[in-house]
Amino acid sequence: MTRPATPNNPMGPVEWGLLLTLSLLWGGSFFFTGIAIKALPPFTIVLLRVGLAALILLAVLSFHGQSLPREPRLWAAFFGMGLLNNVTPFCLIVWGQTEIASGLAAILNATTPLWTVIAAHFLTAEERMTGNRLAGVMIGLSGVALMVGPQALADLGAQFAAQCAVLGAAISYALAAIFGRRFKALGVAPMVTATGQVTASTLILVPVAILVDQPWTLAMPGLTVWAAILALAALSTALAYVLYFRILTTAGATNLALVTFLIPISAILLGALVLGERLELKHFAGMALIGLALVAIDGRLFRRLRAA
Repeated sequence: MTRPATPNNPMGPVEWGLLLTLSLLWGGSFFFTGIAIKALPPFTIVLLRVGLAALILLAVLSFHGQSLPREPRLWAAFFGMGLLNNVTPFCLIVWGQTEIASGLAAILNATTPLWTVIAAHFLTAEERMTGNRLAGVMIGLSGVALMVGPQALADLGAQFAAQCAVLGAAISYALAAIFGRRFKALGVAPMVTATGQVTASTLILVPVAILVDQPWTLAMPGLTVWAAILALAALSTALAYVLYFRILTTAGATNLALVTFLIPISAILLGALVLGERLELKHFAGMALIGLALVAIDGRLFRRLRAA
């Protein structure tokens, strides 16, 4: 039986495992995008990301004998979700990172749980703001800032438009998490929801990429770029969004937003394991703060201590 997603219903081991896996998939997206952006313009990258992901998920649905629904109300929801969860944030972040450093972008993107807590409080009846949730969000933001380093904040206020773009992406992600709750009530399975939203995103982006990037005029990318695009589509989008909607269904919007705290940890650990980058004391301290934030937002330990 699926548990209701409420702030007093902590995530179980399955949800935490899925959340950690999702953070790895989305943490890797920054690496793949960094390769692709050297050869392709932003709208083309985002279009290839969601377009290939849509083809992959449509093939998986077909393999299991399923298809996308045809009801107009469901497609209206798919287009709304695609706009909030893919088109708007992907384009804003890619454009923003052409103007500001990735460290500052990571901090601004990590405000997503804060916006989600606020939005969920006013827009839902089940996920009301609590003191431990708000405290956890602020501790988590501090951990991200510490991990990335205070130098990332040095340019705060410069390139104002680019910083607003990344903040806008964080707000869009928060609203998407609230909006996406409706698919459970509509009886749409996570796989179908993921497929529908990336398909709708593709349809939105095709005319935008054609008008702005004119992709037929671009030089053919090399194999490394195509490999990065494929990984971005298959792992960081197709698989990631299946997990995303699974977590949203069982754990709720606020818990799902915690992934933005875990993404910097994933990116730093991947850099250390794959690229041989050195872990510093600030990284361990930041991870500890984020761990404390997750405990605070989860709430179980504090309730046990109060009951003792």
